[in-house]
Amino acid sequence: MTDALFPLGRGRAEVAPGAVHVPGWLSRRRQRELVESCRAWAVGPVPIRHTALPGGGVMSVRTVCLGWHWLPYRYSRTADDVNGAPVAPFPDWLVGLGREAVAAAYGDAGSYRPDAALVNFYDGDARMGMHQDREERSSAPVVSLSIGDACLFRFGNTRGRGRPYADVRLESGDLFVFGGPSRFAYHGVPKVYPGTGDPSVGPRTGRLNITLRETGLGGGGAASAPPGGAA
Repeated sequence: MTDALFPLGRGRAEVAPGAVHVPGWLSRRRQRELVESCRAWAVGPVPIRHTALPGGGVMSVRTVCLGWHWLPYRYSRTADDVNGAPVAPFPDWLVGLGREAVAAAYGDAGSYRPDAALVNFYDGDARMGMHQDREERSSAPVVSLSIGDACLFRFGNTRGRGRPYADVRLESGDLFVFGGPSRFAYHGVPKVYPGTGDPSVGPRTGRLNITLRETGLGGGGAASAPPGGAA
């Protein structure tokens, strides 16, 4: 991997083993439908919020969850850090979309069945530091869908937050899937490009990122992050 902006052109690319970027995967119609769904999810039963971190900091992105509520650094069926309400259910149609996404990246969805979604909204100043997704008990791939303003997505390695990493510009409609050897790679969003989205498709301003995960938690109540889980 290199530190250069990746890839040249807008074709499907394997950024790292098991990490696949599929530009323009979501149609304009599907993007509009997802935006409308995100607006409904943001209202509640658990409203979209800036997540408070254990050390006292607050994340600059705003997040709402489906299926399982994510709070640092565990999942719960209730929003214990917001209003205590049960998290919104994970719809069957979103399961199907996740399976389509994995098939688009790998050629076959296999047994993939996501049961949690984190919907993150980035305004022009929001960032996401380098981190691993380690709260899940499943090593199934993570599906990431981008709508609205473009961003710089930094995809790193499994050993630490530093180099080597690849910088990928994610545009509205892009799909990024990471699994296999790259499932626990560090990744983050150091920059959003305001004004690059199409308001007729996505939000008027800002970026929506919908990540789908398979938690491996079944019908349980809550689970903490495994040892070594990153912030």
